[in-house]
Amino acid sequence: MNNSIYPCLTIRGKIAEAADFYLDTFGDGQINSSNPIVITISLSGQLFMLLGDGPTSTPNPSISFMVLSEDEKDTEAYYKRLSEGGSTLMPLDKYPWSPKYAWVQDKFGVSWQLYTGAKNDANQKFCPTLMFTGDKAGKAAEAVHFYTDLFHDSEQQGILKYSEGEDNTNYVKHAQFKIKQFVTMAMDSSADHGFGFVDAISLVVNCKDQAEIDRYWEGLIAGGGHEVACGWLVDKYGVSWQIVPDKLGRWMSDPEKFQRVLHALMKMKKLIYSELENA
Repeated sequence: MNNSIYPCLTIRGKIAEAADFYLDTFGDGQINSSNPIVITISLSGQLFMLLGDGPTSTPNPSISFMVLSEDEKDTEAYYKRLSEGGSTLMPLDKYPWSPKYAWVQDKFGVSWQLYTGAKNDANQKFCPTLMFTGDKAGKAAEAVHFYTDLFHDSEQQGILKYSEGEDNTNYVKHAQFKIKQFVTMAMDSSADHGFGFVDAISLVVNCKDQAEIDRYWEGLIAGGGHEVACGWLVDKYGVSWQIVPDKLGRWMSDPEKFQRVLHALMKMKKLIYSELENA
């Protein structure tokens, strides 16, 4: 499974509960690493980072996760579990695009689009979906071009516009693309949702060397993005990213190295591969 990019979900004070909840809901998973601040889990081979501290924002549906299932019974089971203590954004039903679909926000605020249909060519079960709303509505197609031009091993797999009467016909109803072979989706919405992209959900990019860190860091802050701290940045669309060395998890899991790496990392904005490696 390709984990060169994976999501980070900020769930303050409840990451252990959330990890158990997602493993129980989706099955086929495991806890990879755990400490009081960060837990990493695998679901169907895909990495998810659960962060218990840091951003003060909370997740919202501007970034949801499309969950691909071939069996309607799986979709129904996910819906039943995820809706407990959560809320339904689109009810479980038959839709033109899927025989069984629902959009639900779970009790931790994380949103899931439960889709029944054929697997994608990457065999990727969970696909982050970026919804461009408010002053960012209408920028989905531009963003897809921006991301696929910047990231290696990328391609645009399809952009579907709204039909007359659905929304602005220049807006994207659904787009699918790959960045570093990681399947991602996007859409526009002109509705007054009252939310936009926040740092409670970010995308972590593993980089093999400093050149790759520099490329993605400089590329993503170009045109109106900005640096944050400790490898975090926000791009010009408001999407948050963490640009990190691919061995950072290994270094942070080494009891002898952890404190030195953490001390070095806390002083950085853009991460310096060699300084963290030699800390």
